[in-house]
Amino acid sequence: MPIEPSLLFGLLSAIGGGLLVGIERERRKGSGAQRSAIGMRTCTVAALSGAAAALVGTAALAVAGFAIVALALAAYWRVRQPDPGLTTELALFATFLLGALAMSRAELAAALYVALAGLLAGKSALHRFARSLLSEKELTDALILAACILVVLPLLPDRAIDPLGVLNPRRLWLFAVLVMAINAAGHVALRALGPGRGLALSGFLGGFVSSSATIAGMAQRARRYPALRRECIAAALLSNIATVLELALVLGAVSLELLRRLAPALLVAGLAAAGIGVLALRRARGGHGPRHTVVLERAFALAQALQFVAILAAALLLGAALRYAFGARGIFAAAAATGFADVHAAAITVGQLVSVGAANANLAAFAVAVAFVTNSVTKCVLSLGGGRAYAAPTAGGVLVIDLMLLLAVWLI
Repeated sequence: MPIEPSLLFGLLSAIGGGLLVGIERERRKGSGAQRSAIGMRTCTVAALSGAAAALVGTAALAVAGFAIVALALAAYWRVRQPDPGLTTELALFATFLLGALAMSRAELAAALYVALAGLLAGKSALHRFARSLLSEKELTDALILAACILVVLPLLPDRAIDPLGVLNPRRLWLFAVLVMAINAAGHVALRALGPGRGLALSGFLGGFVSSSATIAGMAQRARRYPALRRECIAAALLSNIATVLELALVLGAVSLELLRRLAPALLVAGLAAAGIGVLALRRARGGHGPRHTVVLERAFALAQALQFVAILAAALLLGAALRYAFGARGIFAAAAATGFADVHAAAITVGQLVSVGAANANLAAFAVAVAFVTNSVTKCVLSLGGGRAYAAPTAGGVLVIDLMLLLAVWLI
């Protein structure tokens, strides 16, 4: 009887995962009388035992699991050390469970095997990070961010609570979380790569999440650490490249006709954003005078993230008021109103109108350009949080990108 491909793939996943974890444990088991009893062969057999038990049935899986636990405990008590730890024994049990999982979810089991092996192999780096690199304040920030995501966010209502129907508490809090997460990512990148490369990468990638949030996050960092102001400006301006790239992708998914109409303008805006970002980055790296060593205390500031949300909520209310005044059919008013919060949402709305024949592509292109500009107004307002020295070059760069986009839309 031929073996089904899914069954074969599950068995291969179990064997490969067992070998992967086993090889890592084999390298650490030591030698002599005090060596660990669990190595490459033990882990591989445990994974195969889990796979076979999963095929036989629930009773066999329970018996095999009990046997693996008993063997792991026996291996633990065999080691005569003051603090032998439980990592290897737990790894053996996890290898068994993943072997059982491989028979139904082979891809997931294979990915988890790799993650488990990576976790085991990264022992020294993880211990160094937890004991030497991670400060008490950073640990507190991590717990606050986790609570904001896992506790506060699910509890907030996912519906509008204002008469105009634009203030959604869950979505607004999500923006606060994004600001904190972007700040935390910049903090980690800064620690790992240094001011020049770390903040630049954080700013560019943060732009794909929200360029407005990235500019606000970098403003907070620039105000808190003035020595990093130039790097924060460069990171903020680099986030505009991601805005243009993501806008092109959104338009391509909604309306190819509108994308074709706007493609030259987006190319011009993208090149302008890249040029301005690179110039700001070179200025940050080539600044004269002594470089200051910045002592990073906190990964983010919760109060400043809440301030960003308050500004965003005000922009949403203003946009809704404009849309209400000009009417739902006013494509420019609607695009401008939506653009205050998110240019991509405005592009989706306008693109859908073009795709169903409810709007002309040329008119829609100007509407998207208007949304781009109103979104830039939000960015400029948010940049004020970093002080004049941060806001002036950041807002100036954003306005130059806007000007290039509008000129290209007008001329092409």
